[in-house]
Amino acid sequence: MLQQKKLLGKFRIEGILIVETGLHIGGGEGKMDIGGLDKPVARDPITQYPYLPGSSIKGKLRSLLERVHNKPLNRAGSRDTFRYESDDLLDGYTEIDRQTIPYEGARTCPISRLFGSTGSSNFWVKTADAVAENLDIVKQNDQSVTQIFSGVEYSKILRGRNSPAKIIVRDCHLYKESAKKLERIDTGLYMTEWKWENGLDRVTAAANPRQIERVPAGAEFDFQLVYTVEAEDSQTEQEAFIEAAKDLRNIAIALSLLEDDALGGHGSRGYGKVRFKNYQCFWRNLKQYRQVVEDGVEFKQSIIAVEDTLNLLKKFGNLSDEMQKNLPGNES
Repeated sequence: MLQQKKLLGKFRIEGILIVETGLHIGGGEGKMDIGGLDKPVARDPITQYPYLPGSSIKGKLRSLLERVHNKPLNRAGSRDTFRYESDDLLDGYTEIDRQTIPYEGARTCPISRLFGSTGSSNFWVKTADAVAENLDIVKQNDQSVTQIFSGVEYSKILRGRNSPAKIIVRDCHLYKESAKKLERIDTGLYMTEWKWENGLDRVTAAANPRQIERVPAGAEFDFQLVYTVEAEDSQTEQEAFIEAAKDLRNIAIALSLLEDDALGGHGSRGYGKVRFKNYQCFWRNLKQYRQVVEDGVEFKQSIIAVEDTLNLLKKFGNLSDEMQKNLPGNES
């Protein structure tokens, strides 16, 4: 019988994202007026303030971690590009253009477990595992399609299973004090700046000038990320917390990498350098959520408060012990 994963709690990371060089995350094409912007930034439709979409930050964190864990490119993307994703919950092989590429199943993969994955089709899983978990095996002439990899029989699977993401990255909106400062600047644009770029054809020397809108250096945005702590049917709560601590450490590593990389477009031209500060981490287990309903109690006290990403990474080392303190039976 299919069962829900056991919810153990929610871990929330809050902080301030500081833009250190002009940043561009596009919000659609600009107007075609003479002298108009070629590439405007994303803006809140109500306030018209620039904002940073959570999807852009999440995608960047994922791509950085994929490189940390040296994941193969096993899934076709857009414009002849490839990316990494688990084809199923179980380990197996992706087949692309008659090549087989090993992937790690979403149950154990540090990328897919954290950011989620969508089941693929026509990939290979060990026959014994496919039968045990009742996967839909591809048939040909009423016979299962199988192949031997490293001396083990694998079956071709018609459709893989999805794995929901464990993290939510919120849209980042301007910090109130930063919004006040940006409202006072005079660049000809509301709270942003123009940046002229000029692409040159190396053969013909023909120029291709364009105007890009950027969030100015010094702007600060509220940052929030939520991680769901849950246990698989086969896991103990302690095992789930150890796994959660590994995931959160990976998040801290990705945030640290992002500070030495770039967010948004045109990073190689100097755009998009960011830094995080004033982290606060909040943990609520299921018992605490129930107390909020029953007693009207709010749990706003952070369990971790650090100034920068380096110290966040250090603090996450012993995080599983801290998260287990308020479990039923573990109260001090």
